[in-house]
Amino acid sequence: MRYKHLFFDLDHTLWDFEMNAKETLSDLYLKHELVKRGITDFDEFFSKYSFHNERLWDRYTKGFIKQDELRWKRMWLTLLEYKIADETLSKTMSVDFLELLPTKKNLFPYTIEILTYLNNKGYVMHLVTNGFESVQHKKLANSMLTSFFKEVITSEASNSLKPNKEIFEYALNKSGATVSESIMIGDNLDADIQGGINAGLDTIFVNHLNIQPHIHATHVITHLKELETIL
Repeated sequence: MRYKHLFFDLDHTLWDFEMNAKETLSDLYLKHELVKRGITDFDEFFSKYSFHNERLWDRYTKGFIKQDELRWKRMWLTLLEYKIADETLSKTMSVDFLELLPTKKNLFPYTIEILTYLNNKGYVMHLVTNGFESVQHKKLANSMLTSFFKEVITSEASNSLKPNKEIFEYALNKSGATVSESIMIGDNLDADIQGGINAGLDTIFVNHLNIQPHIHATHVITHLKELETIL
């Protein structure tokens, strides 16, 4: 085998963040009776949340805002779209969201099968994620993924964020891996692929959305099963 260590991203690569977040927000939409606050279209509400969440995550990964600000302001800005300036509700929903989200179990098709396949072939697998430490471990446990990964490297533990090379250097050091025997696998071109490139790693772009890449990965796949043709 050319590679020994496989470094995976979690959210949007293996764990279906979009579907799990939508289920979580649907639960909170009912719990907090947002219809009574004038939010009558849940799909529209989720679309607005997704917009603000993506924008704030981009600012967070670039170091412009802190973790706590990301967590509650995505709720605050979404509610402001409906002229609901309720900081208490925003912060309560933020706490509820982070408690409920990691209990969701939706994975991308073939996730368990491909991880089993790679494990049986003798690869040592790890995670490199910008997600929050406690939340990511809960996601893995509830989705029955924990046993597949030797090391779980988060931005909190490494004190760095993808695409900075420092988080990858931390991951290599913690796992005892070298650049030449490792490959980064993820869905985000800027964080996972450019980050892997920054650290000198080969990369696999998991192009679930079939977009036109603006960064050149070593390999591109559109379905996790295709990893069998590379690894």
